Amino acid sequence: MITRREARQQAFSLIFEKSFQNLPLEDLLAGASDSRDLEADEYALSVVRAVQEHLYEIDDIITKHSVKWKIDRLSKVSLAILRLAIAEITFVKEVEEPVAINEAVELAKIYGGEEDPSYINGVLGGYVRSMAIDTENNKE
Repeated sequence: MITRREARQQAFSLIFEKSFQNLPLEDLLAGASDSRDLEADEYALSVVRAVQEHLYEIDDIITKHSVKWKIDRLSKVSLAILRLAIAEITFVKEVEEPVAINEAVELAKIYGGEEDPSYINGVLGGYVRSMAIDTENNKE
């Protein structure tokens, strides 16, 4: 059994790979299994499926909350991390929002550039705040 953090890293890896090879998830898994001896975790798969099923909606969220950069100008690492975190927050919902944001920032520290952690934190923080405002407005 792997930890949730390890499952998240698997999901990131698969989402990142998909940005280079537009293959079905099963084919990505087969390639990852052959080259890295990857035994896919069910949580990781649920996140990757959520990204695949809701890609346009997720990318719209990124576009809306990305103040400095257009989505096509983001590094593939940043884009994969943002897609992962937004899928967790919006569609998987097995993790609390602050945890998803923190984990995304940690992934950015490992895999991203120097400015990626603060950028990712800002985009995700803006998204979560907008969700809270929308929820509050719907109560009124």
